[in-house]
Amino acid sequence: MKKQIWLVCGVLLLAAMACSFGGAAQAPAATESNVLFQDDFSSTSSGWERSVFDGGEVDYLDGAYHIRVDDEYASVWALTGGDYGDVRVETDAVMAGGVDDNEFGVICRYQDDNNFYAGSVSSDGFYAIIAIVDGDFTYLGNDAMMPSDAIKLGSEVNRVRLDCVGPQITLYANGTQLLSVTDSSFAQGDVGLYAGTFATPGIDIAFDNFLARRP
Repeated sequence: MKKQIWLVCGVLLLAAMACSFGGAAQAPAATESNVLFQDDFSSTSSGWERSVFDGGEVDYLDGAYHIRVDDEYASVWALTGGDYGDVRVETDAVMAGGVDDNEFGVICRYQDDNNFYAGSVSSDGFYAIIAIVDGDFTYLGNDAMMPSDAIKLGSEVNRVRLDCVGPQITLYANGTQLLSVTDSSFAQGDVGLYAGTFATPGIDIAFDNFLARRP
């Protein structure tokens, strides 16, 4: 089991538009009526932030969107700039560089840097649902990240999904439910991508086929 110390740096997505990641499954079919936001990162002008900053970098590269985290025990995220209630957020994600002791996934109900939910997995096979409330970091449902055989290891692509429906927050990896918890801290907010480090800094996570849809 592993625990995270909460040091963060957020990156806001300024604008976005609807729009394959070698070895990744295609994003599930979604009808136009239930899609809130999607991007396959094939265009570098789709609106995501592109910047190098103290502690990391966010940018497009080779048809994916990368989040690099340079500091230990730190997290970086990128957001769509939207405001959603009940939502299903999912993405393909893979470690493009660094060590397996990492975490990556998606965010829902983001209010500000100190208030949101995140669902994450790691390249060494662990998972967690995280709540940040008034800046306090809490694992929901468990005291630490927990292992699962449903998570692909190393540099294999994982499809990570977080359903935020009413007070129920449910995390999936590759179609398998990992954890479902009840928490009523936030009812709506932004969605986005998330990556973090533990004791070893310097990870690079590549994301593709991002989709936010009504559940």
